[in-house]
Amino acid sequence: MVILKNEQIDKSVDIFKALADKTRLTIISKILHNEKSVNEIVEEMNMSQSGVSHQLKVLKDVRIVKSRREGKQVLYSLNDVHIERILDQTSLHAREVTKWVLEVN
Repeated sequence: MVILKNEQIDKSVDIFKALADKTRLTIISKILHNEKSVNEIVEEMNMSQSGVSHQLKVLKDVRIVKSRREGKQVLYSLNDVHIERILDQTSLHAREVTKWVLEVN
């Protein structure tokens, strides 16, 4: 049984808020298995550089993504395996819910 302390609840809420955005989830999916630069993400998402940078900052602030500098480029990747597990579990749950809704209707 999981018992969360207030501080853990607050941090969990911050993480779920950051994940509760289609653009940010799409960015995460782009760097799920390979680190990428802002420019690569911009090209793949057809967004402005400032828009992608803003979303990456939100994700970085809650430690969902991390960055490293390589020459003039900053490369982004998932911070750790926990984020991938959260996404896997969420995806599994979404599929189950979708299947259940279709069966009920």
